[in-house]
Amino acid sequence: MPDIVLNDVVITRPLAQADVLAQRVTELGRRAIIFPLLDILPLVDQAPLQQALSDLSGYALIAFVSPNAIDAAFAARPDWPLDIPLAVVGEGSRQALARHGVTAENCSITSPTDLDRTDSDTLLLELDLDALRGKQVLIIRGETGRPLLSDALLAAGVQVRMLSAYRRAAPVFDDARRGELKRLLCCQNDWIVTSSEALRFFTQMVAQLDSAESVVKMQQQRIIVSHIRIAETAQALGFTNITLTRSGDDGLLAALQSRT
Repeated sequence: MPDIVLNDVVITRPLAQADVLAQRVTELGRRAIIFPLLDILPLVDQAPLQQALSDLSGYALIAFVSPNAIDAAFAARPDWPLDIPLAVVGEGSRQALARHGVTAENCSITSPTDLDRTDSDTLLLELDLDALRGKQVLIIRGETGRPLLSDALLAAGVQVRMLSAYRRAAPVFDDARRGELKRLLCCQNDWIVTSSEALRFFTQMVAQLDSAESVVKMQQQRIIVSHIRIAETAQALGFTNITLTRSGDDGLLAALQSRT
């Protein structure tokens, strides 16, 4: 029988987060192509973030909405206090905390227990809202994002402060990136996409290629996503080959293995 030719796996995470997943993809015997669809950038003015993090003693809980929020916060305050309970929305954030030396062994960390779906909705099911009522909670996030967690906490009588720690932007789309995108669209590949915003930037890049054929090729690519909201975004943007996996890198990799 002829050898099966496997498609490339395009990893679209921000550059700083792509290497670990790329290595795991390579270990599966697949070729990983890193093509970020989203840039994570520091705030233009870091002073408000550093000032806000200088004294965290008044908070009953600190919630991080993403690994990016964790990395940005720990960069602003490396001497993180371990006596304040933390909350995260997924395994990627637990791993980010561990990279900074914070684990369940030295800090109280709450996260969703349903690994098939990890997000703000499932995190809320794990939080003791009665115990938090009347107390202060700090939510560390990007400059933009869904307010679901803060809205639910406020409705439960919790005092909430939102703190921006980073900003998201579309990557620079120069001639080199334009050429690479055209090459990637010339054949059928597996695209790992972990952000609805990244999908929207994807469509904006392809639109700049000024080719109706490129749009069709983009919509026919296999898009592998780990959350129902990203799948819904992909469907709304016209993608026709969408694979929804369980949350976390293990789910994404399992979807790739199903093709081997």
